[in-house]
Amino acid sequence: MLAYTVYSEAGGVGKTTLATNLAKAEVRAGRKVLAIDLDTQEASLSHLLDVAEDRNNDQADSLLRHMINRPRGKFTDLIKTSEGIDVVPAHNILEYASKHLRRREEEAADFGESWNPNKQLLRVLREAGVHETYDTLIIDPPASADVKLHNAIHTTRHLVIPFEPSGKGYESVQGLDQLVGGLEESLAIEVGVLAVVPNRYKGMNDQDRFLEQLTADGWETPIRFRERSSLLEGCWAEQCTAYRYIDEHRDREWEHELDTLEKFDELASQIREQKAVEA
Repeated sequence: MLAYTVYSEAGGVGKTTLATNLAKAEVRAGRKVLAIDLDTQEASLSHLLDVAEDRNNDQADSLLRHMINRPRGKFTDLIKTSEGIDVVPAHNILEYASKHLRRREEEAADFGESWNPNKQLLRVLREAGVHETYDTLIIDPPASADVKLHNAIHTTRHLVIPFEPSGKGYESVQGLDQLVGGLEESLAIEVGVLAVVPNRYKGMNDQDRFLEQLTADGWETPIRFRERSSLLEGCWAEQCTAYRYIDEHRDREWEHELDTLEKFDELASQIREQKAVEA
């Protein structure tokens, strides 16, 4: 199974837009896809795919409940489907993930048990047989480097990194490099970066300079996405992928927008070709 986390230290809707459209590109390639939303912000993958109706429901089951061994139902009951993508939506209780996971760790320690808070998502997915059911797993975590991100990385072992080609964006990528290196050392796992994905590219000299530096540093930047504000803002307004937005909400097809869809498909294909790291 192909598994990766779409993560940017800068956060923002670009991260979620990329994760969502890569998931749709995988569906278009005939693959069975599970997307997991670990982001507690309202503008998350769950909202974009219009499956966030239980976010504020205190009585609803949630992924975090499964991670702390207090589920209210089966894992499969958490899954919603949108545009052919199976989604485990975010729930507001995720805001307290660190507190609940650390408390569970302390309880285990009191009884002489080993319980790693960073491995609980991986445990839940293995017990649910996700690796046997799905071809692709994509996780959209929060921008903050907390226990939710640690669980995502521990589960997927791969990263796809969106960024804006600017000084700030370059610093974010370098900061993530340090973060990943630290996690590899502290968690004793290997983490691979499948692609660095420039977005809002305008062909300016400064942007090209930053991209050249990334390439020189050994990062893979297979696809560049240009500024597509109208298309992507439309997706958020209609709560759908770019594919559906163009198909259902455009009166005519624009060549530059169709080119964007082709790039999502091409990027998804190139990611699939990367060497896998066994989780």
